[in-house]
Amino acid sequence: MAGKKTAGAHQDAVASIVGDWARERPELDTAPLEVLARLHRTFLRYSTRLTTAIDRHGLSVAGFDVLTALRRSGAPYRLTAGQLADSGLVSSAGVTLRIDRLEKDGLIVRERDAGDRRVVYSRLTVAGLAKVDEVFAEHLDNERRMLGGLTPAECRQLARLLSRLERSITDSDTDPGPAGGQDAPGGQ
Repeated sequence: MAGKKTAGAHQDAVASIVGDWARERPELDTAPLEVLARLHRTFLRYSTRLTTAIDRHGLSVAGFDVLTALRRSGAPYRLTAGQLADSGLVSSAGVTLRIDRLEKDGLIVRERDAGDRRVVYSRLTVAGLAKVDEVFAEHLDNERRMLGGLTPAECRQLARLLSRLERSITDSDTDPGPAGGQDAPGGQ
């Protein structure tokens, strides 16, 4: 039946966008959209699923990032606010607000360093350790389901390519780009 989507049908919105630009501005090379627009759309879908799963546990994604950073640090599961900001996934903006909320929820406590009272650590409580272990295990199951359409070899290949893409994007910060500012706007 025309116009009806089947369960296996997949409309590629990026291909449609690229086709539209090819028709409207055939002189432009829209090849970057093939990768980066798909990456953006994939991230939005991933982010929605991640947020929904974390919300079910009464956590924000930012709070979850703090808990996982503390858990990854190993016993005694404590870091300073600066160390949390440097841990990789936690930005320095709002670290104190995140810590305040997690402390209010009984998932972390603040402790002063015995040798230097100016140093304050955030440490997982027993409840915080149990919560992060439970939520992180579910998080990995959720991510595994999202990757279910790829083989293990494809996942490894994609991980390598995404690592290279991240380096390429980081390296582009020092590259002034093409003359005339022909970068496509975010809206594609």
